[in-house]
Amino acid sequence: MPRRPPAPPSQSDDLLGGDRDALRPLAERMRPRALDEMVGQRRLLAPGSALRRAVESGHVHSMILWGPPGCGKTTLALLLAHYADAEFRAISAVLSGLPEVRQVLAEAAQRFAGGRRTVLFVDEVHRFNKVQQDAFLPHIERGTIVFVGATTENPSFELNSALLSRCRVHVMEAVSPSDIAAALRSALADDVRGLGGQGLTVSDEALAQIGTAADGDVRRGLTLLEIAAELAGDEGGEVTEATLAQVLADRTRRFDKGGEQFYDQISALHKSVRSSNPDAALYWFARMLDGGCDRSYLARRLTRMAVEDIGLADPRAQQMAIDAWESYDRLGSPEGELALAQLVIYLASTAKSNAAYAAFNAARRDVDEYGTQDVPMHLRNAPTKLMKSLGYAKGYRYDHDAEGGIALDQTGFPDAMGERVYYQPVDRGLEIKLKDKLDRLREARDAARASQGGKGRGKAG
Repeated sequence: MPRRPPAPPSQSDDLLGGDRDALRPLAERMRPRALDEMVGQRRLLAPGSALRRAVESGHVHSMILWGPPGCGKTTLALLLAHYADAEFRAISAVLSGLPEVRQVLAEAAQRFAGGRRTVLFVDEVHRFNKVQQDAFLPHIERGTIVFVGATTENPSFELNSALLSRCRVHVMEAVSPSDIAAALRSALADDVRGLGGQGLTVSDEALAQIGTAADGDVRRGLTLLEIAAELAGDEGGEVTEATLAQVLADRTRRFDKGGEQFYDQISALHKSVRSSNPDAALYWFARMLDGGCDRSYLARRLTRMAVEDIGLADPRAQQMAIDAWESYDRLGSPEGELALAQLVIYLASTAKSNAAYAAFNAARRDVDEYGTQDVPMHLRNAPTKLMKSLGYAKGYRYDHDAEGGIALDQTGFPDAMGERVYYQPVDRGLEIKLKDKLDRLREARDAARASQGGKGRGKAG
């Protein structure tokens, strides 16, 4: 049978005391006291899941909880400690330094010597540097602490490999609006910890709106409900549409200007442009504007898309990107955002080619592979008599004097490399014409060199 320890106290019990619950926010008072009270995380905490079995049996392990704000990371850490009958200690990487970490670890070591484990919860663990993260390693190995780190950032990038190797990463998901609405109903029905004694009237539609506005954050949803309840006190205890409009005004969506959300969304914007889906691209562009993304950063990334993913299939795209960037600089927000929006639509709608991008990368690979190659003598400049006598520029054919304006039998590469082909236009946009011209020209060059016993062209790669 699963262990059912006494209901765990809140994090702030030590500070406020049990007789001062009314001073605590609703979100803190309604913090789940058992796994069954948690909303969301059905995949991670489903009955019979590995983590749930471990928690209910009290056999907990060190772990990293990765998920967005308000998804239940702190609550799950509290429940881990109480199901395991362990001491719970919490520190924040934002507020705590190495001296405090060492003190907490020393206390945990004394507790361990006395036969009691400590669940050490480290909030925003990604903000600790490598030295601070390393301080936990020997204590995790000895079992002095059960380490639970919480982060909103990708652990692969933000945590060092030594810490990751000693912890299991559990991915937590944003809570759905319907699950948040369920948590709100529980708060409205709870006479002891919630709002059940206030006689509030809140429609299902209003709860659904708050659940959506919470944007995956249960804590935010409960906070919005608490504000609505305070405003409704002057309106006969009913949360009306007017009350809700005040509460939900100027709400923001989840967006971290330097974190996982940021990079996920710019990736979605770039890939939607590349996939020629202007509607999806415009949506992600609007999402990033809504999250407060630097507009100049967006203009720079859009210009990169014009160069990398459209290239010579539509050379106008690059100039349009520069023009849109300049328009934003001149107009500012919000007027200048329309210029960037138009650019997003055009970039997603026009012909695509990464041929120039691929050609440039292929040329750079050859530079790395072949090292410092001498410039062929016929391509060198010969401004002095001495240089001419040494053979500089010898054998060079002036292309304008050649038939057709091109000296077909003349190579432009170092002798050790032979002729190379980097740029291979696609059959889209302007590159259709470029491809036709270059294909004919390259065939003519091959034929001219073959007739003189020279090397044919080689394919870069």
